[in-house]
Amino acid sequence: MLVYKFGGASVKSADGIRNMLKIVSSVEDNLFIVVSAMGKTTNALEVVLENFMKAEQEAALEKLTEIETYHKEIIAELFKDKSVGETAVEPFFTKLKTILSESVGNDYDRCYDQIVSYGEVISTAIISAVFKEKGIVNKWLDMRELLVTDSNFREANVNFLEAEKRLKSAVDFSQHKVYIGQGFIGTNMKGLPTTLGREGSDYTAAVVGNLLDADSVTIWKDVPGILNGDPRIFQNTIHIPELSYLDAVELAHSGAQVIHPKTIKPLENKQIPLYVRPFGSPTEAGSVIHQTAKPITVPILILKRNLVLLTLRPLDFSFVLEESLTWIFTVIEKYRLKVSLIQSSAISISICVDNSRYLQRAMDELSNDYKVSYNTDLEMLTIRGINKEIKQQSIQNREVLVQQVTRRSGRFIMRALEK
Repeated sequence: MLVYKFGGASVKSADGIRNMLKIVSSVEDNLFIVVSAMGKTTNALEVVLENFMKAEQEAALEKLTEIETYHKEIIAELFKDKSVGETAVEPFFTKLKTILSESVGNDYDRCYDQIVSYGEVISTAIISAVFKEKGIVNKWLDMRELLVTDSNFREANVNFLEAEKRLKSAVDFSQHKVYIGQGFIGTNMKGLPTTLGREGSDYTAAVVGNLLDADSVTIWKDVPGILNGDPRIFQNTIHIPELSYLDAVELAHSGAQVIHPKTIKPLENKQIPLYVRPFGSPTEAGSVIHQTAKPITVPILILKRNLVLLTLRPLDFSFVLEESLTWIFTVIEKYRLKVSLIQSSAISISICVDNSRYLQRAMDELSNDYKVSYNTDLEMLTIRGINKEIKQQSIQNREVLVQQVTRRSGRFIMRALEK
């Protein structure tokens, strides 16, 4: 059994879905397909949510109409009879309109998961319907009923035992050869929708692969595989045909966009290989992540943007003791700040975090005991396989605020590149 994951860029248009159809048509194995929301639908639904939270119902419904029109345009291109596709998604748009019209949001995270999760539901309903029209018999699954998580809305953690029970009861390859489910979304034990964090569809594919004991998981991307740098940022990137689970975890944690940071563990636990293959050239091998990969011999460069550097100093100039560090990181966890780098001295600690909606709240709480200063709009450059030449080329003409360099790697917090 195989797991295939297709991201939003792969299914953003009718042509993309037709290419997906060709890829799936060539598979003889049993197949579980994980699909993201189409194109930038998640971003658009976040705009709907923002208006909803501000009780601007007319603006929320207007934006939802734009989203509905976008999907109907794709449906019109895909189906011989567009009413088939429109019928498949109509209940979901109707439900969304009801939510937006009848209530006002008061819990951002819970409302986020309730509203934004429909992006994946709608995309998979369209894809399941068009597959059936083209002769690919499949079973559509609602992962809001199957992938059980805790109630940590927007960053939910999977309950593997309960999810395994539900998923295995829903998937029977003797009945259907192809199953289609959503990435990114799940449900808590009370049946409320949850999400796994932005870009969480890769993680969904890994979890499904783990729970169903897949032979492999394949993530289809708009790149030729795993490269030693983002080709949109760095020139002359080099293809990496294979890497180990450990290397993949390090790269993902440093901000590599090809792999979601949580994706590797469920696969490594069962030694399931992860393939990253080019959606536009499906016959090419791409890259594979597995246990016995050879060491990476080329330098790897990863640029992570939109970071904030917090510097904390005790108000009374006392030392930053261990007890204080425990409290600081309790606050960091409370407000879900994702930490990229930590550097400390006797009387200060600097923490580089993602810029998030809860950052100001965290800073306000930390200010009760610390003088908090900060720098915004920063980038972190990670260089693995660093040498003097690469370091000099990478940081020249940039202001470096913090750097951490070892024999093997370097991390540099810098002023953002000019746009």
